[in-house]
Amino acid sequence: MTFQVKKNLTLTMKYIMILIGAALVLFPIYEMISTSLKLPVDAFRLPPKLFFVPTLTNYQSVLFESNFFRFFSNSAVVAVSSTAFSVGLGALAAYSLARWNFGGKKTAIAGILLLRMIPEVILAVPVFVLFNSFRFIDGRVGLILVYTALNLPFNIWVLRTFIMELPYELEESAIIDGCTDFTVFRKIVLPLIGPGVAVASIFTFRIAWNEFILSLVLTNRFTRTLPVAVSLYLTDTGTEWGKITAIATIIAVPAFIFTFTAAKSLIMGLTAGAVKG
Repeated sequence: MTFQVKKNLTLTMKYIMILIGAALVLFPIYEMISTSLKLPVDAFRLPPKLFFVPTLTNYQSVLFESNFFRFFSNSAVVAVSSTAFSVGLGALAAYSLARWNFGGKKTAIAGILLLRMIPEVILAVPVFVLFNSFRFIDGRVGLILVYTALNLPFNIWVLRTFIMELPYELEESAIIDGCTDFTVFRKIVLPLIGPGVAVASIFTFRIAWNEFILSLVLTNRFTRTLPVAVSLYLTDTGTEWGKITAIATIIAVPAFIFTFTAAKSLIMGLTAGAVKG
């Protein structure tokens, strides 16, 4: 076997493995979208029908026969607000941890990382008891506060890494010119860590948009978010898979749009610091 033939064979095997991997990753998405476009009789047919007449019945039912737009507005307000607060506060905390020296700094950094390791399900009961005493139950404000605090440790760690990579001479020059610490942070540091802010915003938004447990505990039928609304289609008479996949497809759209809009900054943020010199 010649070298060129062996090279072509290796390249062909790589492409085959890539196609198989892509198919495995994309199949659940295809199944979700295709099921949302099927009638119940087609959705549960065995063997499955590869070719079928698509219908928008499930989407019409989800959009117009329920309180979808109320749930959507709740999710949008909670996700956008908690993202803004969490990333903003995280950037301020990250700047202080990256540039200022104070007692207990290393302990604070380690404690922040440990806080992010606590799973949401463990927080459900204590958060409910605490918020119930402050009358934050059944409203958007309580959910925004929880998601802000939940994502704050991650944002602090991500943004602190970006700030530490910036040359301190830029900030020194501004301080010599008479700028305050907050002015330096707002006009110099924050624009330069734009990719890091994009990374933190995307991950924070997706977590707040898709979170289920805390939203289930802290909301009522008027303030519930879209992930909780999915459970409404798990009824005593059966599971309405067509409507579940329809609303799941709709839920996925804003997250995809938000991610791909900031894709360039996301790639820059994920690869920042990978190459030195």
